[in-house]
Amino acid sequence: MCGIVGLYLKDPALEPRLGALFEPMLVSMADRGPDSAGFAVYGDEVDDGMLKFTLQNADPALDWDALVAGLTRDLDATVDWFRNASAVVLKTRAAEAAVRGWLADNAPDTRLMSVGRSIEILKGVGHPKLVADRFSLAQMQGSHIIGHTRMATESGVSMEGSHPFTTGEDLCLVHNGSLSNHNRLRLTLERAGIRFQTNNDSEVAAAYLSERMSRGETLTEALEAAIDDLDGFFTFTIGTRDGFAVLRDPIACKPAVLAETDAFVAMASEYRALAKLPGIAHARVWEPEPGRVYVWEHSTRTSMQETGT
Repeated sequence: MCGIVGLYLKDPALEPRLGALFEPMLVSMADRGPDSAGFAVYGDEVDDGMLKFTLQNADPALDWDALVAGLTRDLDATVDWFRNASAVVLKTRAAEAAVRGWLADNAPDTRLMSVGRSIEILKGVGHPKLVADRFSLAQMQGSHIIGHTRMATESGVSMEGSHPFTTGEDLCLVHNGSLSNHNRLRLTLERAGIRFQTNNDSEVAAAYLSERMSRGETLTEALEAAIDDLDGFFTFTIGTRDGFAVLRDPIACKPAVLAETDAFVAMASEYRALAKLPGIAHARVWEPEPGRVYVWEHSTRTSMQETGT
């Protein structure tokens, strides 16, 4: 079943409250996905030439100080970092390929959750409220955030199987539904150089978007192509460094609702996840149409682009 939620702030004055506004949205979807949860927050952007790497490890005894010291020494790079429960966020000018290679050789059990200028992905096993508390979600700041509560129906319960999924810088995706052609698409994307960490069809969807955008397509163009190329049923919420998007398949059997005010855009599987947002009583609230792309981006903070059939 699963639950998906997203919040995009058009009013920068709300950014210090992003996590506090979002946490009730995520937790309200716990009965749609009680076994694990995750979220991707966009904020705390690093300078040009730098990247943020979010790492997670299930071992509570892991010596993060030693890991970061080894990476700093071996890559001859300055690494600023901070720890959040089972995760660490690194800020460095080291190249992505170098960091990935070092982790593969020296810390293979440590998973690289996200890479980019703005994104941090945090996820884990347990009730969504426990996951939110573990990572101090209510204290987080930023411009936008998307999240997911999972009910595992096709695989075991694990951090790796939780959403969001990412395969490119600052792009991630959460998904409610199932793709029928993900194995074929996976092979095609692997030939294009995409590396996968799980067997989840949602990771394939994220990779599909990343690959098309790496060839110069906009997020809107990549999502328009997805309507034809991704078989199955799905509701996607997508985050990028610049914005936030929602897409339902042309049949739209998975639920979704959108709400927009002058201050924010919010998305959820059910309206009750939106009910506590400030000003929701005066929001425009609607069900996103099947096969229509909805995108909000920083360059058009107060407007919406809608495309599709």
